[in-house]
Amino acid sequence: MTEPRRALVYTDGGAEPNPGVGGWGALILDLESGERRELSGGEPFTTNNRMELTAAIEALRALEPGHEIELFTDSSYLRHGITRWLPGWKRAGWRLRGGEPVKNEDLWRALEEAAARHRVRWHWVKGHSGQEHNERAHELAAAEIARRRRAVRSGPGVPPASANGPMAGGALGLDRAPVEAPARQPDACVLLKLSCVAGRGAWAARVRRGGEETLLGGEASGVTSNRLELLAAAAVLDALPSEGVIDWRGGSDYLREGASKWLDGWRRRGYRTSTGDPVKNADLWRLLEKPLAGRTIRFGPAGEEDEPSLGELEREVKKRLGRAR
Repeated sequence: MTEPRRALVYTDGGAEPNPGVGGWGALILDLESGERRELSGGEPFTTNNRMELTAAIEALRALEPGHEIELFTDSSYLRHGITRWLPGWKRAGWRLRGGEPVKNEDLWRALEEAAARHRVRWHWVKGHSGQEHNERAHELAAAEIARRRRAVRSGPGVPPASANGPMAGGALGLDRAPVEAPARQPDACVLLKLSCVAGRGAWAARVRRGGEETLLGGEASGVTSNRLELLAAAAVLDALPSEGVIDWRGGSDYLREGASKWLDGWRRRGYRTSTGDPVKNADLWRLLEKPLAGRTIRFGPAGEEDEPSLGELEREVKKRLGRAR
């Protein structure tokens, strides 16, 4: 019986901004021949997750059927999707628990088909951690994004759908959408999870900055959920530089609405509401005045790609709640 050919595959993908101009890259190392292959491509308007999926699909398609593959990705969304979530999605008719359709169904179907041609073991590797082959896949994806941006700036029309594969162009139905000037990339990304029961609360936050990831957290007693969220925000902002752009996901509308709509009016009225009542948690809002003033914070809900990290944060919150008893 012939032994299967073995290969290492490293993939990466992204969009700048997200959604925006996208690129993907893949590095294939044939362990028998020593051959090294590099693939890349992209789309004029796409998302980070679609490019991560496309990179894996194209790499698997590029290999003859029957390979034994170790595939490395820095996308938890990709790894958890193919190893954990896919069977449940299929049983539910490609619907999530709330009834919403699974995002990127077309690519998940394509990935399952491409993976079925081989024996694949899926590995997660921390991005921007100095792993040589992962860094090279990232460079290939980044070069595609840069190339497509130059093509848009240099003349009319849309750049080619893909440099190396059939997956790019039209997969989102957005291939003819105009490419806007990219939004400023965030200086930091924050994902927040908190829980408060009967006055006891705990929070945990994943903070990404400059390729580094930090886990922050805390506990408090005699608090409400809103007060706990402000305490968490103060701690997170204290750990970040005093200026810059922050993408902030998770938490509730209380922080977002207060920071973006109400705070200026409260301050002008001496921390009184429009009806003259004292503003709740005024001491913490006063504490947040300066940290919020020096930054641009783009609040948004947690997305499907955050599910793995939210699970980790939830476990951290439960652990902290246990300690706070």
